Amino acid sequence: MLVSLDLSISEIIGIISTSAVFLLVIANLVSRRRRGQIQDGSGRAVLITGCDSGFGHHLARHLDTQGFVVFAGCLFPEGAGAQSLSRESSSNLKILKLDVTSDDDVQQAKRIVQDNLPEKGLWAVVNNAGISDWAEIEWSTIEDFRHMVDVNLFGCIRTSIAFLPMVRASKGRMVYVSSIFAFFSCLNMGAYSVSKRGLEAFADCLRVEMASFGVEVSIIQPGNFGQATNIVRMKMAQDIWTKLDEEHKQMFNQSYIELANDYFTSTCKAGFKNADSVVDAMVHAITSPRPKYRYLLVSTTDMFFFKAFPYLPTFLADAVFSLSPMYNKRKAMLYSQ
Repeated sequence: MLVSLDLSISEIIGIISTSAVFLLVIANLVSRRRRGQIQDGSGRAVLITGCDSGFGHHLARHLDTQGFVVFAGCLFPEGAGAQSLSRESSSNLKILKLDVTSDDDVQQAKRIVQDNLPEKGLWAVVNNAGISDWAEIEWSTIEDFRHMVDVNLFGCIRTSIAFLPMVRASKGRMVYVSSIFAFFSCLNMGAYSVSKRGLEAFADCLRVEMASFGVEVSIIQPGNFGQATNIVRMKMAQDIWTKLDEEHKQMFNQSYIELANDYFTSTCKAGFKNADSVVDAMVHAITSPRPKYRYLLVSTTDMFFFKAFPYLPTFLADAVFSLSPMYNKRKAMLYSQ
């Protein structure tokens, strides 16, 4: 009581307001509507983008075995990946031509899905289609950034806006495949990070809006799955060198570019060799009564680091890179120019 007398009216109001907000947040989390686990997908449809290969390809196969009607969006419907899906799946799996950068493709896919919906409607959209590339920012052009963002960000937005009314009607799920590079600002991944950070901002905003309609929104954050998906574009150091103008050739010597290329290639080869953990996370996001907001998928030894990294002060997050032998070699090689 003596303590309370020392507080001003504004301080007391502030404490009460803060407490009220805290209690409302807790109440909202506790009262999240619990739905039963989906044991099988009978009567429900799922649209997956980027099913030619990688995560989308594996997820389409898995959901088909669970009885879902799967609309597998493929960039190349006549290609080997799409054709193997068609051959090895049930009649419930339907291949769609779907380039997520094309308004016409997305609208055509929407019409096909609407005309072939099972009785329980479109339960989930998995925004999986994406591309990856690596380069330092000064090795990139505005077209490199534009292409990356058009697929990884605007492609997801375009698809989401088209299919949200159907998912909202079923009170279903929206799933977005992001990356640890959405928050981990690594060397050589500038354009990719920009696209994935934008994607997460979009998904976060959508989650808040869709909560009113009972639609769950989840973000998948894979780590190094380059070998499991073949998403990483491999290239030769000479490819990078010939692309540079004379000014940048003076700044970034060829020896450093060869070192960076070797380092990046070896890093990719050290990653996960199969996509099982990512597919399991996607399935959980689609079928669980309480899907997670985010699924961080890295090795057990890396989990603590990547959990903590987004909360580090900026000067500490930047200082992490000074511990990297590659970063120090880069600094020495370029400083000597």
